[in-house]
Amino acid sequence: MQTSAPDTHNDLRDAMRALCAQFPPEYHRRESYPEEFVDALTREGWLAAMIPEEYGGSGLGLTEASIIMEEVNRCGGNAGHCHGQMYNMGTLLRHGSDEQKQKYLPGIASGALRLQSMAVTEPTTGTDTTKLKTTAVKKGDRYEINGQKVWISRIQHSDLMILLARTTPLKEVRKKSQGLSIFMVDLKAAIGKGMEICPIDNMPNHETNEVFFDNLEIPAENLIGTEGRGFYHILDGLNAERTLIAAECIGDGYWFTDKARAYAGERIVFDRPIGQNQGVQFPIAKAYVNIEAANLMRFEACRRFDAGLDCGAQANMAKLLASEASWEAANACIQTHGGFGFAREYDVERKFREARLYQVAPISTNLILSYVGEHILGMPRSF
Repeated sequence: MQTSAPDTHNDLRDAMRALCAQFPPEYHRRESYPEEFVDALTREGWLAAMIPEEYGGSGLGLTEASIIMEEVNRCGGNAGHCHGQMYNMGTLLRHGSDEQKQKYLPGIASGALRLQSMAVTEPTTGTDTTKLKTTAVKKGDRYEINGQKVWISRIQHSDLMILLARTTPLKEVRKKSQGLSIFMVDLKAAIGKGMEICPIDNMPNHETNEVFFDNLEIPAENLIGTEGRGFYHILDGLNAERTLIAAECIGDGYWFTDKARAYAGERIVFDRPIGQNQGVQFPIAKAYVNIEAANLMRFEACRRFDAGLDCGAQANMAKLLASEASWEAANACIQTHGGFGFAREYDVERKFREARLYQVAPISTNLILSYVGEHILGMPRSF
């Protein structure tokens, strides 16, 4: 089944599908991190798509990067295991010094360094980022970090982590969005030396953790960008993150509709394929329609991002539409399979669990709606 979305990049899709075919459903069914799969993506340069060629990357746009992430999920994998390597480097690329970019980006591009992790969310603040409590206090040529983070993904499979912490107390800034700063953390130097991690078992088998900082010292040279401007540095990378997540949801959506369509055609009940019944056929068709619509918004967000235009509205709407469409397709797929939808050998229950995450993270559906209401429709702020 082909997508009707524009600019389908068939050569890119074919190459990705050839790589993904080396990792059958049984591989992704394992309850462990897909190290070999991520290594293969890294080795062939797919995760360095958006790193400029001067640093060893491919120098591609968000359009191509989104197709890579889409195809991972469309082929039955889970790009959530590796997508941080694709977009976390954007903060460094846009706001890092020349020395920092030369130090880190070539290694990230080659895979010698993994920048899979970004530590922003905290247990007591959630998405109210400006009120985070983790502090970074400058002491000579070092910063001392204290605090706690939660839902910080892929630390156990990363060498570097971007950290957002407060460098100026909230009571001393004019706006609550000021006084936050970004740092690069060398995880090998930090874990066990002021930084501890506690893995969180979770529904979609996603490697994520609680993180505790107790007088962790990091060099002052690891500050990225301007001290006190970290919140704004982080914000300008979120459009790429949300668009790539939308692409992953779209990949899931196509996987679910393909799986449901095939099963509905071969499953015979009452002497006829169940897909002949409108009660089975229509939910699958409706899910496909909504995936196609979300796909168009995804490509519009990519087009605007790659052209250097503001794409905040499109990125947010693409993420909302795609996450809801993929979940609609997941429900249609598991309902089509009936009891077999809950059997692990069909992979539907695994993808079902994975798909549900994206209405909550990396930004919830309600917060996107509040953004649209306030910033696009000009309505009063709802929170």
